[in-house]
Amino acid sequence: MNDPTQTLREMFAAFVAAADPARCLPPHLPAPPAGRTIVLGAGKASAAMARVVERHWSGPLEGLIVTRYGHAVPCERIEIVEAAHPVPDQAGHAAAGRIVALAESAGPDDLVLCLISGGGSALLTLPAEGVSLADKQEVNQALLRSGATIGEMNCIRKHLSAVKGGRLAVAAAPARVLTLAISDVPGDDLSVIASGPTVPDSSTLAEAQSILKRYGIAVPASVTEHLDKVSSETPKPGDKRLEGAEALLVATPMRSLRAAAEVARQNGLAPMILGDAIEGEAREVAKMHAGVAKSVALHGHPLQAPAALLSGGETTVTMHGHGRGGRNAEFLLSLGISLDAAPNVWALAADSDGIDGSEDNAGAMLGPDTLARAEQAGLSAADLLHDNNAYVFFEGLGDLVKTGPTLTNVNDFRAILVGAG
Repeated sequence: MNDPTQTLREMFAAFVAAADPARCLPPHLPAPPAGRTIVLGAGKASAAMARVVERHWSGPLEGLIVTRYGHAVPCERIEIVEAAHPVPDQAGHAAAGRIVALAESAGPDDLVLCLISGGGSALLTLPAEGVSLADKQEVNQALLRSGATIGEMNCIRKHLSAVKGGRLAVAAAPARVLTLAISDVPGDDLSVIASGPTVPDSSTLAEAQSILKRYGIAVPASVTEHLDKVSSETPKPGDKRLEGAEALLVATPMRSLRAAAEVARQNGLAPMILGDAIEGEAREVAKMHAGVAKSVALHGHPLQAPAALLSGGETTVTMHGHGRGGRNAEFLLSLGISLDAAPNVWALAADSDGIDGSEDNAGAMLGPDTLARAEQAGLSAADLLHDNNAYVFFEGLGDLVKTGPTLTNVNDFRAILVGAG
């Protein structure tokens, strides 16, 4: 077997590669229509997806994609616009308006091909009538600090939008709408990925109001007024305006986890996938993972070492401090504290898009000597975790994982190797 840190990096690379648009998108492309083909999309992987469509499409093509700053790739026939994530900006707002206009221009003989991936909720921002961009930015920032799950955040985003929650497909009717999506959400719910712009929405205004109340989020008066209007409800399953819309998943976290598990087997490790939809506070999820790792090391349960424990999903971080660090770095720091320098245990946690939160790293690495090296460097793991400052902890040790944008997004990857040394 390779050095454990090398094995972890190979597993992460396999996890990301399984969701590479060049690999997963071509088998799902439809035949060209009698009329126009309009490519629309949003998300961190959407520009890379658009390039794949261009390379495999035989007929005329036009369209507009909005992706995160730094995630654009050159396309010849599809326009690529970059915008802000996770808090929307004017560039995303303007692009969303143009995307809706293109959808509305589609006729019954046309195909609207929508390329959707994680990050689209912030990137495809067109506030509902009466709600300003500044209002949406305020609500979005509060949600990001609150610890709300991705499903909860997107419920609110859909109900404050003129494009999400199925409204983009409504704008494109009566054209055929085919959505090809890369899932970054627990459960692979198409209505949650990028807040489901082309699929019906089963969440309700009442749920959105309840979420805001649950997390104590104060909102602008315009938002309160909008959520009180029955007319603000999203299109529901069975809505006739969505009859011409179809959506397919082309990449999912579970498929990527299985690719990583195969790398583990090739390196003599027994893999176990703990789940692809794990949610909760990052530091608490880490304690659960540490408990399983200790059980493997001490008791050979639920499997014998050498083993690889894998999981995906999207944890949350409720900000109590003022430090730097995304959910993966926070998970890993809490894991290290819980493992308490357990021998022969290594771990990696990273976001598949290459960006952990809003930092420049994908995640970080952990080894049996991490806490000892931190003590020598004058870094207090407990203090830095308390201040939500995991980035500084791993940066000080040189253990950040930096990949740059990967141009895909199937959410977080966590791997713990037990008895691999």
